[in-house]
Amino acid sequence: MMDAVKAVFNNYTDFSGRARRSEYWYWQLFNFIVAMIMYIPMIIGAATENEALAIPFAILLLIYGLATIIPSLAVIVRRLHDTGRSGWFYFISMIPFVGGIILLIWLIEDSKHGANQWGPNPKGIGNDDFNQNQF
Repeated sequence: MMDAVKAVFNNYTDFSGRARRSEYWYWQLFNFIVAMIMYIPMIIGAATENEALAIPFAILLLIYGLATIIPSLAVIVRRLHDTGRSGWFYFISMIPFVGGIILLIWLIEDSKHGANQWGPNPKGIGNDDFNQNQF
């Protein structure tokens, strides 16, 4: 998991290339865990009317969210590239009701075998030249 998170942070603003399913989903899991670590004390502070506990965690959550917008978008674009789609397909999620479902299906989908216009398959599967008549 930490290798995937490091890969996302190392490619902070890299919107080219491809990202494996594991890289994308481990990044999402990491974001969820970090958000819950900050969100739970914030809710407890708000429920007990303890602003000294709620406000710092709310500020930390906001800063974390702002700091991870760009790498989150970058890994989504690279994940779409891995499925053979342009990163612009991310905007399909703006279609009410069905757009998010379509995007989720694409993000769950396995990598396309072989190289595509965004680079070789990160799994290494099918990266040899299929243009040769080997079959």
